[in-house]
Amino acid sequence: MKLLGENLACRRGGRIVFSNLSFEVSSGEMLILRGPNGAGKTSLLRLIAGLAPPAGGKLVLKGADEDQSTGQQSHYIAHQNASKPSLSVRENLRFWARFHGGAMQRLDEALQVMNLERLASYAAGLLSAGQKRRLALARLVLVERPIWLLDEPTVGLDVDSVERLRGLMETHLADGGLIIATTHIDLGMAAARHFHFEECHWQMQEELA
Repeated sequence: MKLLGENLACRRGGRIVFSNLSFEVSSGEMLILRGPNGAGKTSLLRLIAGLAPPAGGKLVLKGADEDQSTGQQSHYIAHQNASKPSLSVRENLRFWARFHGGAMQRLDEALQVMNLERLASYAAGLLSAGQKRRLALARLVLVERPIWLLDEPTVGLDVDSVERLRGLMETHLADGGLIIATTHIDLGMAAARHFHFEECHWQMQEELA
């Protein structure tokens, strides 16, 4: 599987955020987006997730299910955790399993992997910021999707939770998935491809994380 962006452009609020942007990332690879706030990192993830149309260029996904869009084959974990505060942790995961067209058999696994078992009956609105982030990240375990789009995934997480997330990402890549993530910190992955840009001018560079 390979995801390619070809001469992409993004417009938000009547302003061109970036243009002539091209990239590619293949199965087993992680692409880390680096750059200043407001440069368009989140906007790019939203384009890939299908939440906004590109103002120019195109996205091409090769070697995957041709009957589904890129967004339909992606998990997008945004800044907002997208949990329903009145529902319990378990009920939130049940909602996401149904929404993503998955089955319920991985619900207990998702709780265990993100260390949410003892919080399963708690209302999501009572959780701490870090616990809410872990609930959002549990969707990665709940339903299998080949593309992970992660926007500052470690915000609010403690050291143990960051280690759990790192293990999830390494397993996903080893299984042939791909990840595109924004971060301002070192995620500690063994190797990653970094995409650097300043003032909407992109430069691609391969390096060890």
